[in-house]
Order: sequence, then structure tokens, then C-alpha cells
Amino acid sequence: MSNIQLIIEERPSNIGNFMVGRLLPFREKRMVGPFAFIDHMGPVCLSDHENLDVPPHPHIGLSTLTYLFEGAIMHKDSLGTEVEIKPGQINWMTAGKGIVHSERTPGYLRTSDKMMHGLQIWVALPKSLEQMQPEFFHVNEDELPAWEQDGVHFKLIAGEVLGHRSPVPVYSPLYLLELKSAARQTITIGAELFGESALYILEGAIESEEHTFGPKQILVAKDSKLCEFTLQENTTVYIFGGEPFPEERFIYWNFVASSRERIEEAKNAWLEQTFDPVPGETEFVPLPPQGPGIKH
Repeated sequence: MSNIQLIIEERPSNIGNFMVGRLLPFREKRMVGPFAFIDHMGPVCLSDHENLDVPPHPHIGLSTLTYLFEGAIMHKDSLGTEVEIKPGQINWMTAGKGIVHSERTPGYLRTSDKMMHGLQIWVALPKSLEQMQPEFFHVNEDELPAWEQDGVHFKLIAGEVLGHRSPVPVYSPLYLLELKSAARQTITIGAELFGESALYILEGAIESEEHTFGPKQILVAKDSKLCEFTLQENTTVYIFGGEPFPEERFIYWNFVASSRERIEEAKNAWLEQTFDPVPGETEFVPLPPQGPGIKH
């Protein structure tokens, strides 16, 4: 495995009232390019009395990307946004100096059985944009670049790579690319990638240097580019990465920043409830108990 720097196994954590698989950050690898956090939600079947309910909570210094495979989430935020995200669509929320949002099962699904399955991703902002005004963008599936090459279906979710550009308004050089293949196929796109790169296996398996890797594993490339690999039949993978930042990033709860001071300011603002509220919401997620320090 000379071309693979690190293999990360999915490990469980909690978001709202169900389990997700935490992929980043990891002890040996805090970030891949600007990507600071990846959760794999589900797949999970929620009964007619079980719903996703994540009350208002704050973010700073990052953009969040929600991409569903199954189910639906109603997003509300302190900008006044209220939008339902469905499979294949992109919710891209840039926190900048601070935003608050909630995530809930839509009203029309709350008394019926439903599935929930998707990815939630944090992308850190460049230092010069950490205090930008918050923004929100919703992108439909048919707006995303999609193409087929040698029997492999490609979809560019965010960023710019392989001669294509996603309409998702990213703020640093990066890429998040979906590859699906029904048949066995060898992939050789490493020379066209840049920065740090990693690959997440959603379903199926890949082969690299006589080793086989399966679902819920992330492979981080050693030399900032993915080596050649083979997709087995009925495999879906996500290649993500980009240019890393020159400064260290600190992560505490939902806050990402290039300075500990900025995180302390955000903690105090949430304790004092001086963030702009989400219209129509009265609940909120309390600041978690103070731990040993800020992660980095």
C-alpha cells in the first residue's frame, strides 16, 4: 500500500436522535485539503414516531454541505431560509462570522415510516473569509455536472476538476466527486487531481496494490494524488480534497477557526444567545460541557 497514507474506518457518533458514522476528523488526519468533517448518516429506517430533530445550533468559519441519498430534511436558518432538501440536491450553507440552523424531518413525513441516508460535510473557509457574511445556496441535482467515461458515471458535487465546475459556490480550490460503476473498471485520474486527496467507499469495493477495501473506509493518498485503483462491480465512491490552508485549523463543537480566540468568542456568544435566531424556532442545542481543550 505504498501510495496510501492512511486508512480510516467509520466509527459511530450521534447527530440529533440517530447514529451517524464519523469519518473526519480522525486522530491521525484532522483534515484533507479544506475538508474538516464528514459524517455518513444511515442508512436508517425511521418509524412513524421517529424523526430527525436537530434544534437550532451555531456554526462559524466553515461551509456545510448536505447531500442525501434517501429521505428528506427541512433546513431553517437565521437568514430566514426555509428549504427542504431531497436526494441528489445540495444544501450549501456558509457560516462565515456566524449562522444558526435547524434540521428536522419535514411535516408531511413525521407520521409515516421513512428512510434517512446521506453525507454531511464541513469545508473550512480561508482565513481571509472566516468573518464573511453568512450565505445559503440550494442546488438541484440536474444543475450538477454529470458525465460518463469508460462505463463509469461521474458527478461533480462541488469544486472544479476534470474540466468541469460545479455551481456550488466554494471559496477555495477543492473537489468532491462521485463515481459509480456497474461493472469492474480501472480508474486513472490521479494526475488531474490536486492538493490533498482522499477516497470514501459508500458501497461496493475497490482494489489498490493487491489490497481490497470495502464500504465505510476512507483512503487518504500519500502523495497528494490518488493512485490508480479498480472499482469492483456495483461500487460507488467519493473522491474529495483540494489545496490545504497554510494555517492550522482549530475545531470545537460546531466551530472551525484559525485562532483559538475566535472560537472562544463564538462559545461566549452562544452561551449568551447573541447569535441571530432561527425564525419560528424556540429550542436550541446547549453548548456542550467544556472538555480538555480545543481540537486541532
